[in-house]
Amino acid sequence: MVVDDHPMWRDAVARDLAEAGYEVVATAGGGKDAVRRARATSPQVIVLDLNLPDMPGVAVAKEVLAAAPATRVLVLSASGEQEDVLEAVKSGATGYLVKSAGREELLEAVRRTAVGEAVFTPGLAGLVLGEYRRLATGPAEEAEQAPRLTPREREVLRLVAKGLSYRQIAERLVLSHRTVQNHVQNTLGKLQLHNRVELVRYAIEQGLDEEA
Repeated sequence: MVVDDHPMWRDAVARDLAEAGYEVVATAGGGKDAVRRARATSPQVIVLDLNLPDMPGVAVAKEVLAAAPATRVLVLSASGEQEDVLEAVKSGATGYLVKSAGREELLEAVRRTAVGEAVFTPGLAGLVLGEYRRLATGPAEEAEQAPRLTPREREVLRLVAKGLSYRQIAERLVLSHRTVQNHVQNTLGKLQLHNRVELVRYAIEQGLDEEA
């Protein structure tokens, strides 16, 4: 589903997605209409602009995800400001691209968002990671009591925190794509987390993204 108040931009994104083989189940030019259409069509991914005329994009994301947690939100915005990026992530967005992104970058971002991977325009990922690291002030005792991961699970988690896709992790560690997925699922279970976004946040809080 594509949500943007600019008709030409909205139609162009929807056309690019359709030509790439994605099914565009709906488009919307306003926030309230987007919420209604999302509830009616249950899209797997919403490509969402933040600057909407009747309702902020972050509010749209919150309402849609509250009703359909399995939906993924990829923000596509003209803004690359820190406040906008962090607010989008806090609202539940899985990824954030600025509108200067190319067609192939957008298509790849939608593909990765659909499977729950965190996707950011280069330069924005570090901003988000830094903010979560700043907020990670839990006691050391809690870290010591964290569930024990195997060395391989910890290695996969470290690469997830660095923003690598499952395919890239598989190539780097000489594993199958399915094996990497299994390690991630096992780790999610041990940590009692629900998706890759939460997993990345946990890894950052533990400082795994800084390990060599």
